[in-house]
Amino acid sequence: MHPRRSGRFVSRLTRSTMAMIMAGGRGSRLEDLTESRAKPATPFGGKFRIIDFPLSNCVNSGIRQVYVLTQYKAHSLIQHIQRGWGYLRGEFGEFIQIVPAQQQIGSHWYLGTADSIYQNLNLIREASPEHVLILAGDHIYKMDYGPMIAAHTENKADITVGVIQVPLHEATGFGVMTIDEKNRVIRFDEKPVNPQPVPGNPEVAMASMGIYVFNREFLLETLEKDAVNPESEHDFGKNIIPESIENCRVFAYPFHDVKTRAQSYWRDVGTVDAYFRANLELIYVHPELNLYDADWPIWTYQEQLPPAKFVLDDSGRVGMATNSMVSGGCIVSGAYVRQSLLFSSVSVEEGSEVIQAVVLPQARIGKHCRITRAIIDRRCIIPDGTVIGEDHAEDAKRFKVTAEGVVLVCPHML
Repeated sequence: MHPRRSGRFVSRLTRSTMAMIMAGGRGSRLEDLTESRAKPATPFGGKFRIIDFPLSNCVNSGIRQVYVLTQYKAHSLIQHIQRGWGYLRGEFGEFIQIVPAQQQIGSHWYLGTADSIYQNLNLIREASPEHVLILAGDHIYKMDYGPMIAAHTENKADITVGVIQVPLHEATGFGVMTIDEKNRVIRFDEKPVNPQPVPGNPEVAMASMGIYVFNREFLLETLEKDAVNPESEHDFGKNIIPESIENCRVFAYPFHDVKTRAQSYWRDVGTVDAYFRANLELIYVHPELNLYDADWPIWTYQEQLPPAKFVLDDSGRVGMATNSMVSGGCIVSGAYVRQSLLFSSVSVEEGSEVIQAVVLPQARIGKHCRITRAIIDRRCIIPDGTVIGEDHAEDAKRFKVTAEGVVLVCPHML
């Protein structure tokens, strides 16, 4: 093993790293799912919230100084973090703290991703970490940040950007990088109309994961300079990274090449269709995202709930679920659930069929309903006899129907 990749070296680096998670985005592409919640607070995977994934990655990587920056519709996000993430020990210098947008500098709210960090530079100065790890709070992935920080140190980098290969037709929604044979970034285009493919593979592009490692002093100097630039949009992807490439050492860290305790899995669940697909992937026999991984657990807050229950075994009134994930507190009573994901405390009543559906917590599906390819939001009460997903023209009169034919149902639509 390379001496600078040894466990002791990496653990020293992670102990001296502070993480700042940007969790203030509107998440507008998730439409009504973010009507009353921030995107990082959106439920995912049966009992988790999206924010649980970057937070778990930090804790599992040995990074125990974490700030979560909030802005829009933050109440449920703040409540979740306070309930589920308050177990670190302050006397050991460990914390996960919520930092609401509060106009610390000037009279404006966060103008961009870089400005959100700039307005909280006092937190970095007070803690004086060796490195600052900047994360998005709205992606689903498992990653050990230690090797990335070690690579940043080995490369004597000013900035290291986590990257992943994405299909070329999807790359218009990402920051796209061109790198040399040593992974140094030589070009960066934010959401380009015509993204540059990876050399030798015209089908994919190298996309930013929204994960950045900075040397502390370099970050402070760069953000202070950016803050007084009237031409800047104060954004990492649009300004900070592209403007640093020529005169600074900016490196990429290819996520797909890494073999660590965490899987090489990453999803941007930024649209309703992507959110639906990522949730239903979890019901596969061998899903890419292993939620049963004891070596890299995903931590969360959860209520103390009874086990899921499947009742009635009469002719025509059998409660059962096949190829599905069913969370605690659920009751499937004389109903059939197939290829679906039921979050906590969902009830499905007699005679109903739920097929290829994502049903969020505390939803109730009444008797003799047929639900197909749908997302049922939290606390929805579906009346008896309702049919969803079989006639999109009818569905569109009351609900949202996506380009891929997924029906989104929220309480205010019923």
